[in-house]
Amino acid sequence: MRMGKRIEVPERLEHGKEALRADGVSVRLGGQPVLRDVALQLRAGEVLALVGPNGSGKSTLLSVLAGDVTPDSGGVWIGGRTIADWSTVELARRRAVLPQRITLSFPFTVGEVVRMGRTPWGPDDDEDDKVVDEVMALTETTAFVERDFNSLSGGEQARAALARVLAQRTGIVLLDEPTAALDLKHAESVLAIANQGAAAGDAVLVVLHDLGFAAAHADRIAVLSDGRVVADGQPAEVLTEGLLSEVYQHRVEVFGHPRTGRPVVMPYREG
Repeated sequence: MRMGKRIEVPERLEHGKEALRADGVSVRLGGQPVLRDVALQLRAGEVLALVGPNGSGKSTLLSVLAGDVTPDSGGVWIGGRTIADWSTVELARRRAVLPQRITLSFPFTVGEVVRMGRTPWGPDDDEDDKVVDEVMALTETTAFVERDFNSLSGGEQARAALARVLAQRTGIVLLDEPTAALDLKHAESVLAIANQGAAAGDAVLVVLHDLGFAAAHADRIAVLSDGRVVADGQPAEVLTEGLLSEVYQHRVEVFGHPRTGRPVVMPYREG
């Protein structure tokens, strides 16, 4: 191991403690309001799913929570300090972000991409090797380690990008549509990984389009509509026929799963 300046490791929060908070967040893009006075709290030990129709502001809100977009008003706090008060490296040790789209201009191998997640922690070859091996096994990407990242399919890239996020080893994980390019097996695997992280104490926020995945895997669900949080609570409290039919402007049916009791959301069909 290479010796150097001692790295501050953020303390693990107790389950249920606030990890990240947004208050009064408003954003305008191109002169149009995208987020309107949003308040949201993410707690350690939970998976919070952010759902809503296209254009409701989900990805913009995630970017604000990550510190990648500065709101026009309001702010975001991590560890009792605003995001602006943390340096880039300090922030990278506290939260990891999986963007909706991953593009690389240079021919990095998958192993190199995953190892990029270790950058905030400084050089420690033995630890880096251990972490990279673990997260690649977890995301079923070990077989791709020597392949050019850009040669992978969309789903394979998504899993490799998730491995990079997991390699960062942060207590806050922000995932923007991580299941969009995945088949059923790997989508379920990604959300199971999110649940495992929350069980270990991570605060996980995941943007999802599939309400079924949100209902099955989230501890809490926040529904965005027209840039506002219109509901925030446990799946059974939030996923109601009236609310969803109004927000999505399409009639839906909601019923309890016969085995788990969690809500099942289906588009309404006559007959």
